[in-house]
Amino acid sequence: MVKAVEKRVLLHSNDILRALSGERQANLKVIQDDLGISCRLFGCEIILCGDQIGVELGERLIKGLAGLVSDGLTPYVSDVRGAIRILKENPKENLKKVLLDSVSIRSGRRTIYPKNLTQKQYIDAIRNNDIVFGIGPAGTGKTYLAMAMAISSILSHDVQRIILTRPAVEAGERLGFLPGDLAEKVNPYLRPLYDALYDMLSFDKISRLTDHGVIEVAPLAFMRGRTLNEAFIILDEAQNTTVEQMKMFLTRLGYSSKAVITGDITQIDLPNKEQSGLVQAVRILRDIKGISIVNFSKMDVVRHKLVMEIVKAYEMFERDAKDAMQGDGV
Repeated sequence: MVKAVEKRVLLHSNDILRALSGERQANLKVIQDDLGISCRLFGCEIILCGDQIGVELGERLIKGLAGLVSDGLTPYVSDVRGAIRILKENPKENLKKVLLDSVSIRSGRRTIYPKNLTQKQYIDAIRNNDIVFGIGPAGTGKTYLAMAMAISSILSHDVQRIILTRPAVEAGERLGFLPGDLAEKVNPYLRPLYDALYDMLSFDKISRLTDHGVIEVAPLAFMRGRTLNEAFIILDEAQNTTVEQMKMFLTRLGYSSKAVITGDITQIDLPNKEQSGLVQAVRILRDIKGISIVNFSKMDVVRHKLVMEIVKAYEMFERDAKDAMQGDGV
């Protein structure tokens, strides 16, 4: 039987304690559930009890979060979960350095912080390279963080416009019966990009920037023949680009521009098993200076905690199905 240990973490004020604990102590409940320890309040102290590893990690976590609160950050449940992931990856990591000092992104409505070390690596890659590939499963923040960096760039006047694009793999015969032009037909495929925009800027500001051509959201087919200067370009769902489309997109990049390409190579929807332009591009461009490739895993999922479990369950199911087919000699 593992012997329980106890640690007392003294905070400097009740205000810090309240902010760190969260509404109805939601943050403390996350710490308890994710670390398998108990958290009790006594005055300005948080008393941790459980196995030694969990308690020591909880102590580092609370001290780190307390430092962030002192610097003006109010942590929410998602922030606490992100901090736990960071410390599980590297228990000695400085939370303030990761979450506040070096990688905060001012997007207009609020400051957005990376939730794990891979997100920090991704943000640093975007800052330091002109072309970045972000590859991994849904829910890892690939598109959201790229959008935040794009808005930060436009607000700081580092670029003159933002261009957001996606391939619309079903914009052919299956949508042909719908009324309107191509842009109207593929608008549902561009909606996730608008959703991220609206989360970071007000509706009025987005409308003004869109009307003036500062923000452009368009299907990938509209990029052909263009040269994109002084722009921050995001290509989302890039696993569904053909080889020709990917080459076309990458060669649109003009002077003082930056491109971020995001995708999940396990979710390719191209017909007739056509080769993905994203898969080929990553293979042949990985050694070029100025191009960075950041790989996210299921451990980097930052949506609802069940999303990570869903991703893991599907991976296990697909692996078992593949093994069964090989066992049958298929």
